[in-house]
Amino acid sequence: MRSIVAPDIVSGSKFNRFHLMVFLWCFYAIAFDGFDIAMYGVGLPWMMEELHLTPIQAGAVGSYSLFGMMLGALILAPIADRYGRKKVLVICMLLFSIFTLGAGLAPNLTWFTIMRCLSAIGMGALMPNVISLMTEYTPLKSRAMIVAAMYCGYSLGGILASLIGMYIVPVVDDWRVLYYIGALPLITIPFFIKQFPESISFHMARKNKAKIIEILNKVHPEGNYSEKDDFQVAAIEKGANKSPVAKLFTENRAFSTISIWAAVFCTLMMAYGLNTWLPKMMQETGFSITSSLSFNLVLCIGQIVGSLLGGYYAEKVGHRKVLVTMFFIGAVTFVALSMTSNVFGLYILICLGGACTVGAMNLANPYITEYYPRDIRATGMGYSQAIGRIGSILAPTLIAMILATGISPNAAFAMFAIPSIIAAIGYILVKEKYGSFDRMAQDHINQGTTQVRNVIEKA
Repeated sequence: MRSIVAPDIVSGSKFNRFHLMVFLWCFYAIAFDGFDIAMYGVGLPWMMEELHLTPIQAGAVGSYSLFGMMLGALILAPIADRYGRKKVLVICMLLFSIFTLGAGLAPNLTWFTIMRCLSAIGMGALMPNVISLMTEYTPLKSRAMIVAAMYCGYSLGGILASLIGMYIVPVVDDWRVLYYIGALPLITIPFFIKQFPESISFHMARKNKAKIIEILNKVHPEGNYSEKDDFQVAAIEKGANKSPVAKLFTENRAFSTISIWAAVFCTLMMAYGLNTWLPKMMQETGFSITSSLSFNLVLCIGQIVGSLLGGYYAEKVGHRKVLVTMFFIGAVTFVALSMTSNVFGLYILICLGGACTVGAMNLANPYITEYYPRDIRATGMGYSQAIGRIGSILAPTLIAMILATGISPNAAFAMFAIPSIIAAIGYILVKEKYGSFDRMAQDHINQGTTQVRNVIEKA
């Protein structure tokens, strides 16, 4: 009888068609997350004009939606660790598809706000589950780069929303078309259910040997895994009955958990503040609606560049060094934005700002996920996102209040430097020696490769 540690097989595997399928579905899901976040800011100038909204009202609607995201992360993420991440992902896709369509059909501001808040519940839990599953099913040697590439879907979703705002909304003269497109995942859910795998850790905790065998034979076809193999589920079972939320603060993780929450709070405050108000801020400085949306496009391009370059260097020098550097660069960038009026300079700095906010966030998410043990990764990621959502809730209204005082949009950019510095300090304070990646990273590469080699020899 062969002794098999399933997570080590996955960690030591080579990227194949199964990994690609998981990657593409996660990329697809996160792209609609990015599209959903960006489309409110993209459609906001037309929406404010049609519904006669003040900046304070527009900021409040954005904040209510983000409150729904916080609820989703708090409620659905722990459920995912207990009852299955795939099941929760399906619920998330149903929620944001149905209620995004409802927002597009809403007859007034009240119903629009309610629909946005309900759709946001699904969005709030989608991100931590996608990240947890992508991290779990990615070979360890290329994990940082693959997860960063997957997260580019978030920025591409924002780019798609910007392009629709620039070229389609003016033609059809209806900002609601953004919300109709946002409901498209509803059509693809049956295909997702058929193709996407459940977490292998979830199957191990429930001794679902048949599913473990099925997944491992896709991850590593040469292994020929069968019922005769011992999959060592006892290690996974240990502590399974303890609350996943309580585990975030055990084994010397409490201080680092708080530090991570502070960093994510500041990161999402910057990201959602920019996503919501950048087009309107640039319009206030004298650019046309189409030109102001081009800045949103550049912001998203910067996010992609930051994700890919950050992922590349994270594999070389480690996530934390890259994250801290990016946030300090971001602080300098926002101060520079407040003093720049040259159009070319604005494009360059906004691109850099995208790299050092959402680009850095994309890099931070796998870092946070791997800090926690596998059985609580959706909870760890979900609760950090939930706390971060408080920052994202505050950002739209806070910026609206700042702009309402009459301060110039350029000067408002400088205020983003403060959360950028705090985020850098938050990651500096994380005690990596108590994280699971410290004990597991190189071990999993070695053990996984050894496991794969041994399995091939015994098969």
